Amino acid sequence: MHELVVENARVLFGEDLVTCSIGIDEGRITRIAKILKGEQTYDARNLLALPGIIDSHVHFRDMGQEEKEDWLSGSKSAIYGGVTTVVDMPNTDPPTFDEESFKIKLTVAQNRSMIDFAINGGISDNLKELPVLWRRGALAFGEIFMAKSMGGFSVDEPTLRAALLEIKRLGATASIHAEDEALNAEKAKELANDHSADVYSQMRPPESELSAVKDAVRLERETGAAVHITHVSTAKAVEVLRGEPITCDVTPHHLLLSMRHWEKLKARGKMNPPLRTGRDLEALWEAVRNGSIDVLASDHAPHTKEEKAADVKTAPSGVPGVETMAPLMLKEVADGRLPLQRFVDMTTANPARIFGISNKGRIEEGYDADLIFIDMGARRIIHAYELHSKAGWTPYEGMEGIFPQAVVQRGTLLLDGKEFLGRRGRGKFIRGRGYKRGLPGHASQAL
Repeated sequence: MHELVVENARVLFGEDLVTCSIGIDEGRITRIAKILKGEQTYDARNLLALPGIIDSHVHFRDMGQEEKEDWLSGSKSAIYGGVTTVVDMPNTDPPTFDEESFKIKLTVAQNRSMIDFAINGGISDNLKELPVLWRRGALAFGEIFMAKSMGGFSVDEPTLRAALLEIKRLGATASIHAEDEALNAEKAKELANDHSADVYSQMRPPESELSAVKDAVRLERETGAAVHITHVSTAKAVEVLRGEPITCDVTPHHLLLSMRHWEKLKARGKMNPPLRTGRDLEALWEAVRNGSIDVLASDHAPHTKEEKAADVKTAPSGVPGVETMAPLMLKEVADGRLPLQRFVDMTTANPARIFGISNKGRIEEGYDADLIFIDMGARRIIHAYELHSKAGWTPYEGMEGIFPQAVVQRGTLLLDGKEFLGRRGRGKFIRGRGYKRGLPGHASQAL
């Protein structure tokens, strides 16, 4: 008899949806069969069971920017969106550039996060710190900024090349934010007196991403490092990456919003890379459907409403999205625009494979019992006041989403209908492949 049995779940096996029972013991899936007996049961009748979403690109802000978000509010928002695992980016305050900053972030996350989490190490002039960050448990390195973004961090080509050589030596993965700093600076100067609604898209044009992606491809070939390009936004970038041994991800805002939304959203539509043309959107959608884009990630980057009320040139870049990513894309699945299998691959199995997150991303025996349950007919209009990020706003106001009815992590219910059961500090630290047990100063919960 199992500790918990999920009954009547509709699970995707290959191309078929099969109704079955899922046996769970000690937080893991131990058996999948037609009928199972359990000490406790959860009836998932008429619900689609999917692996818990892995969001491989979030900025939970904590450590100096708590007014925007913290691990408690960010992880709660994630649960309501069906996300059970997040990967936090390094451009926090302090940035995750060395052993001490990594330990600080780990302690804060362990004390506050309601969901499982991983932490990426950052790249600046800190190359000697990379082996230490890797042994401490960094999942990957990046996002590595080829052009200045939030936090003002960027690296030049010699530094990036040296970092990739070290990342190759360690057996790690580099996640690269591909924009061309010189081209961006030139455009910003040219458009200094331009105040048109879409000026920010002109200031960081498609050519900027294309140039940086080409450079990243060249450096990957020269160094042999594992490279992942995050938040691709243009048709030409996707074309360059097609056929290369480089993985990439795309965000919902680059799939659902375009330059025509600038007039309505103003600075709330500002992110890096910026909003693109309808043609770029269609190219991204085709790449999603044909498998050229590997991962869907939110790039959850919240700022306060007051900050986003500023002029588009001075307001900070970034939009919240961890809670709305899966619901927005599940609505596209329901509408027939996105195959269910592609959604599952891009939000679970692929990020787990690319970044080395073991025992997650699949509904299979031996995997963590991270599950979300969806009523594909239960659409809901997205309103900011119903979301849970500290940001208090969303660029998707008024759009439709399909939100999970229930969320389970490692066999424990975190959300059941309207009942929220998440608990502060329950999240487990997911160690990267380079983790070495027994280093001085390891937090006990990380062992």
